[in-house]
Amino acid sequence: MKPQPTPQRFDGRFVTLTPLDVAADVAELFAISHVDETTRKLWRYMPCGPFARIEEQAAFLRGWQATPNVIAFAVRDAATQHCLGSISLMSIRAEHGVAELGNIWYAPAAQRTKANTEACYLLLRHCFEDLGYRRMEWKCDARNEPSRNAALRLGFTFEGIFRQHMIIKGQNRDTAWFAMLDHEWPQIATAFRRWLYEDDSISLGRLIAESRGVQSGA
Repeated sequence: MKPQPTPQRFDGRFVTLTPLDVAADVAELFAISHVDETTRKLWRYMPCGPFARIEEQAAFLRGWQATPNVIAFAVRDAATQHCLGSISLMSIRAEHGVAELGNIWYAPAAQRTKANTEACYLLLRHCFEDLGYRRMEWKCDARNEPSRNAALRLGFTFEGIFRQHMIIKGQNRDTAWFAMLDHEWPQIATAFRRWLYEDDSISLGRLIAESRGVQSGA
């Protein structure tokens, strides 16, 4: 049995993760994710949303926060503390030392920045190094190519498609399944730190591939 993660603040160089406070955070989260049709498309592969009213998003967040084995975070810009999006530790199985990074979304302005990379790094480091977890997972709709690409870029290994895995918004979802293991983390972590804090002229995906002894042009 590994320790159960607890809601806590994580401070990075680019982002700060704070445990979700629905009352304090929902107005900003709603504003950055419903400003126009582009932002509303963020919800295409999410289990709920977009939302017609802020109260609907608040109800969803309260329900999500109350889900067993979920710890939801607001992701904020470290310098300005403006909200950028959200990420969760979920499907936590402390008895097996397993958890998932999921329910991840960012405002368009935060996409293609270091925000998600550092947010994932902070949570992966906590689970692997502080809690001694054995396995971290990433799952997404099999049609969600950006999420699948993100998982591979971050060092997760594709493990297959769970066909007819669930029904989301009344439609079938096949789920793409990815995982990262504890013995893989030290080399991946080194690549993360190099790309985040030292030299981002080489892509993170290439740094991780090279750390594994794999040639990559990514």
